[in-house]
Amino acid sequence: MDLKLIHPIGVFDSGIGGLTVVRALMERLPFENIIYFGDTARVPYGVKSVETITQYATEITDYLLKQRVKLLIIACNTIASVAYEPIQERSPVPVLGVIEAGALCAVAATKTKQVAVIGTPTTINSNAYGRTIHQNDPSIRVFSQACPLFVPLVEEGWLDHPVTRMTAQEYLKPVLAEHVDTLVLGCTHYPLLKPLLQDIVGPSIRLVDSAEAMAEITAKLLQRKGLANPLRIPPEYHFCVSDVPFRFQTIAERFMGRSLGSVEVVKLAL
Repeated sequence: MDLKLIHPIGVFDSGIGGLTVVRALMERLPFENIIYFGDTARVPYGVKSVETITQYATEITDYLLKQRVKLLIIACNTIASVAYEPIQERSPVPVLGVIEAGALCAVAATKTKQVAVIGTPTTINSNAYGRTIHQNDPSIRVFSQACPLFVPLVEEGWLDHPVTRMTAQEYLKPVLAEHVDTLVLGCTHYPLLKPLLQDIVGPSIRLVDSAEAMAEITAKLLQRKGLANPLRIPPEYHFCVSDVPFRFQTIAERFMGRSLGSVEVVKLAL
């Protein structure tokens, strides 16, 4: 057996949001080993410059490649929107980004070709979703809305708090005015707000969860490239952060719906 097949999938994010991707991967690929890196020392990325985000992302990429991962997943829309190409150029293993996954799912989902994307200011300003959607179907109209308050509200655990509901209603007003039929949750924190957001937009609008879309695309890539782990034994999950592991663990267990075990602190060049 090629030992590369049992190497872990490397998943990384600016902080905690990418754990929604890890959770989806665990459910879809129950025998794959996973190593997760959350850059909790330098979060949030959504308000930083493209140059800074790219520098941080390449440092994390180098760390995960040293852990002999067989696949890299950028589980952060902000990083994927501005640093996907530099990471891909640096990596000898395949690289997947949540933006492509979410965009492809939105193209498949929309019937009216009216799609909205919500995300951090950096993701929205990059127009990465709009470009990727139009590459696959130029006839789709894409409306974008930055929602900078969602990340801190989710990390506070206010998933169905009156403040969160009021904030979401304000952010979604201009989106709903465009009569879209598909709403892309363009940040990996946002799936935790899915019940609240669905309640606000109503049943006629489909929510695209990029974490679920990423798990499906990962499964197909592993099969296509012959990289799937052939062993049917319980996998190993390893969680790394750059700072404050206790707070990470507390919030992460809410994201994952399960205990994480130990969390390792890894100091990158800060």
